[in-house]
Order: sequence, then C-alpha cells, then structure tokens
Amino acid sequence: MKIYIAFGGEMIALLAAAALFVPATAMPQAAPASEQPDKWQVTADLYGYFPDITGKVNSPGGSGSTDIDIPFHDVLSHLKMAFMGAVAVHNDRWGMFADALYMDLNAQEKLTRDFQIGGGEVPVTANVTVGLRAWVWTLAGEYRVVADPGWTMDMYAGARSLYLNPTLDYKVIDPPLGIKGSSGTSGTSWDGIVGLKGRYAFGDDHQWFVPYYLDVGTGDTRLTWQGLAGIGYSYHWGDLVAAWRYLEWKGKSGQALQDLTLSGPMVGVMLHW
Repeated sequence: MKIYIAFGGEMIALLAAAALFVPATAMPQAAPASEQPDKWQVTADLYGYFPDITGKVNSPGGSGSTDIDIPFHDVLSHLKMAFMGAVAVHNDRWGMFADALYMDLNAQEKLTRDFQIGGGEVPVTANVTVGLRAWVWTLAGEYRVVADPGWTMDMYAGARSLYLNPTLDYKVIDPPLGIKGSSGTSGTSWDGIVGLKGRYAFGDDHQWFVPYYLDVGTGDTRLTWQGLAGIGYSYHWGDLVAAWRYLEWKGKSGQALQDLTLSGPMVGVMLHW
C-alpha cells in the first residue's frame, strides 16, 4: 500500500487506498425457475470477493498521477471488518434485489522523508494511520424474460449508492517537534445501472449450473461495468457458487480516481425459500 505525505501543515493524502473506494457491489444470482408462479420466492446470498486491484489515481494539487497495484494479500492485511450480502425476491416474472457491502480498513505506517533545512537534508519521521469506511448499496427492479427449469434470465434497472469516509492521523516523532494532525471527509455518489443476470443449468437433474451477470452504469461516474461467470451446485436448501468477477471503473475528468480494475474469485452460499 502506497501512502504519500507532506509535513509542516500540508495536506496528507492517501493515494493507493483510494482504489478501494470503487462501487464494487455484489451480484445476487437468479433463483431457479419456480414451479408455483404465484408464490413469492426469496434468495439470500452471503459471499466473499477476493480481487487484485490495479488502476490510476490523480495526486492532490494537480501534481501528477500514481499507478495502483494492490494484490489481494495487501488488502486482506489491512481489513478490520467486512460484510457482503444480498437478497432477492420474485413473484411470477417480477422481482427486485438489494445488495449491501461494508468495508472497514486501517493501515499504520512509519514514514521518513528528507527535508532541505539550512542547505542540508534533515530526515523527518512520522507515524501515519489511514482509515477507510465504505458502504455500497444497490437496489434494482427486475423482470424475468426467460423462466425455464434449465435456464433463467432477468433484466433489471436500478441505482447504486456509494458512501465513503476516509480518515487520516499523523504525528511527527523524530525530531520530536510536536507536529500532529488529522483529516477526514465523507461523500456519497449515485449511478444508474442496467443489466442482466441468471443461470444455465445442465445435467439430468439440473443440479449443476453456470451463473452469469453483466451490468453497465453511469451517473456521478463516467462509466462502470462488471461481469461474472462461474460454476454452482444446487442442494435442496440452496446453492454453492464459485465464480470469477471482473469490474472496471472510469472516473470523470478531474476526479481523484481515473481508472480502476478489480479482478478475482468470488465464492458464496445462496439460500432459497
């Protein structure tokens, strides 16, 4: 994780961790086609997503840009708490789904930088603590265009909300100048999304299936799209799913985050009733 700081009252900036601000929402998968079209069907999904993160962010003050390359083990080492889950309901061909993703990250670093004082270089060391809390909510209505025991396809439209609360605390410890401070901000972005999702079952008993998902959106962002495909197995109580998920996000001109890609495996348990 790359952190760039400047002392003496200058703004302290977290750059590479901004990659985690992206709206990487979950993809609740379609339930099998119901044999009772007038009955409500509910699917609850608990999942874990383990991506590598690459991209580019603009530095504060127009001082250039920084490339991001954060492997999953670095993300995991700074993770304090996370929750990922979704729920979907259907009645006949109509339905809706909601998704929530929460992350609480915290990184502590001891950083040293040389300053020019009186014609010479003086090293200054500071303790820096960076925190990030992020909530991502997605809500969409959907219509089932294909309802077959071996194949389902839902088309949907909705909105995605992203709330961010990054914080930073620092204290100069060498030399002991008594310089310390903190900063924090928060904000919410909204994007409209459209897409399709479903599953293709195979085998004599239709227990094996391929889940798929694709969406595209824009709004406060210039473009965001994501896709998923994998393999699943159905039990009488629900499904186990393993998939590969890819997300690309492009920011508007002047935004801190310009390009971002998340790519990695996702595993989940889906319960139907």
